[in-house]
Amino acid sequence: MDTTPAKPPRPRPRRTLLTLAVTTALATGMAPAADAGTPSPVQARVVDGRIELPLRGGTADIDPATLRVAARTADGRTLGMSDPAADAPGRPSGVTLTGRGAQWSYPARGLRAEAHTEHGRLLVTLTSDRDASLSWPVTGADPAADSLQLPRGEGLSLPVRDTFWNSARAQLVGSTEDMASQLTLPAWGYTLRGGLGVSYLAPTDIGTSLAYTSPDGRLRATAQHSFSRADATGTYTVAFSLTDGSPVASALDYRHWLSEHGTLGNLGEKIRENPRAGALLGAFHAYVWGGARRAPAIERLKALGVSRLWLGYDADDAPMKSEDIAAARRAGYLVGPYDSFANGRDKGPDTPPNALWPDGVYPSFCVRRADGTPQPGFHHQGCYLSSEAFEQAEPRRHYLADRTRSLVAGGADSYFLDVDAAGELFRDHDAAHPMTMAQDRANRLARMRRLTEGTYDPRAGRAPLVLGSEAAGSWANQVLAFDHGSGTVVDGRLWPMETGHFDTTPEQPKDDAAWGGYLPAAAPDTFFKPVRISDFKPEHRASVADALKAMYDPAYRIPLYESALHGSLVNVERWELPFGKLPEEKTNRALLAMLYNTPLNFVLSDQDRNNDQNIRELAALQSYFAPLHQAAGTQELTSFTWLTADRAVQRTVFGGGILTVTANFGATAHAGLPGGCVDATLRGGAPRRLCPAKIVS
Repeated sequence: MDTTPAKPPRPRPRRTLLTLAVTTALATGMAPAADAGTPSPVQARVVDGRIELPLRGGTADIDPATLRVAARTADGRTLGMSDPAADAPGRPSGVTLTGRGAQWSYPARGLRAEAHTEHGRLLVTLTSDRDASLSWPVTGADPAADSLQLPRGEGLSLPVRDTFWNSARAQLVGSTEDMASQLTLPAWGYTLRGGLGVSYLAPTDIGTSLAYTSPDGRLRATAQHSFSRADATGTYTVAFSLTDGSPVASALDYRHWLSEHGTLGNLGEKIRENPRAGALLGAFHAYVWGGARRAPAIERLKALGVSRLWLGYDADDAPMKSEDIAAARRAGYLVGPYDSFANGRDKGPDTPPNALWPDGVYPSFCVRRADGTPQPGFHHQGCYLSSEAFEQAEPRRHYLADRTRSLVAGGADSYFLDVDAAGELFRDHDAAHPMTMAQDRANRLARMRRLTEGTYDPRAGRAPLVLGSEAAGSWANQVLAFDHGSGTVVDGRLWPMETGHFDTTPEQPKDDAAWGGYLPAAAPDTFFKPVRISDFKPEHRASVADALKAMYDPAYRIPLYESALHGSLVNVERWELPFGKLPEEKTNRALLAMLYNTPLNFVLSDQDRNNDQNIRELAALQSYFAPLHQAAGTQELTSFTWLTADRAVQRTVFGGGILTVTANFGATAHAGLPGGCVDATLRGGAPRRLCPAKIVS
């Protein structure tokens, strides 16, 4: 992997079809349909200028004059789904009823509107004939709104009146997050008092973002969409659903939406297509350096009882050799190189190998901005390379196939491709390889699919790879077996912590070197050095503490990503945050991993002074995790609940009862479960307990 600081997520506008529905407990009667089919005609009507449409659990009421949306539930309650648009759409034309629903327009704004019900969801589509923007829906304004659910990394549920999240300390209020690059799912939701909720979905989200405000000390989220002819974002569809108030309702509904539209991956099917992917079940993940890449170190892990492991290594001048890869495969481990197709640079002393390309690929394949200049690459070095340029060249020149073939020649059966599933999407203005952001995404999906299916080199036989990528956006779930990054609830202050630039620019000297740099080469401090809040300079400690609270406080964490995609791919934290990096968060991270049925990640090197400790902790934790993940890794997460009012005790259920996990993040026992411990029960078995503090240090 590229041993340079992780890059912050950048906005990657993407066209957005918002469409969300209900769901969480199927017993509520509010769960969405299991397949798409043909939408049934529904009876819309106009009452006092407002449009009424039935939706699952009640009736939707749309005011065309303001785009205010409300709902009346079947038991007579009224709740707000959206306040009026923040920027008034203008005087509407008359409403026309259709066989599907209703249509109207805003002539002064060049907007056409259509509303209908589908699978119990209310969908409102706005189409613009000009470049413009719209801030809508305005969500969370109902007085009964209790918590906001956001798909940052694995997921957050934020009480709307929470002091921390409404303050500057959290750095949420006043910010905007792009749905394509900064949120892992195109879905968000609110729970309301009284067992109700509303969920929202944005499955094609180019050009859409969420903006956060705090009127009267209550969190609100407003979607913002940019209509652009050039970016093909002229159509914007928003769907609303009533839910039973579960904090994971929006994510479960998005899972149903993916299933209905044939875009939900299935890890079990991926394993049947490539049996080597089955080695992910029960496996922890580790990047290896120095002697940890060699057969004796691998054999030591096996002897210590590490039954399954994914091993990654840099494609540098000392990669894993064929005999080391063979030893790993004999141990039952997966092995794969780190690579990236995203960057091109001139050769220099610090140029990573994956940024070097033959035949003038750099700079001729550079993405060009509107002014004709290259799109600066990672760390403003070189440029980002156009996926369209590669797609045009690949049938003749095989640049990507040659790169991959060279990296797996030693027998690697896995591959980690950085950026592709999470990186910034680009519009390319180069006349030789013009590209929209939607085409960029399509190109990335196509080349990732070729790696997964083993068809990346037409000159050779089929050779499927167990593919992973960075912080996988949900749109990539079908082509990946795993990802590194979407398990991390990233806070913007993580990048200053990692780079050492809290109050200085990258061109200036670091103002806090606590995180560590890139030496020694066989165990770089940036990955291997444990760092505590007290290691930072006094003036930075409060900021670091707030960042870690925003990332790991279990009172705010919920498994949105797993609710949507568990059983489709395996989700892991970012590679630069291995388990040993943040000692003060070890217990919480271990409990969260077991609760969410997701692997932990490590870094290993015989040159690391903490190597024995890392290996000991890896072996102990993996032995507990392996049978749980082998049983439930291909199953969906069917339930998440808080068992105590302070959210300290939490429970997940996978596969309708195949696995039940209860974690106590508190300091006192609950129903016999000590604080800081987790119980896991496989169907028909007895509970198995893990108390991480007894293992880690």
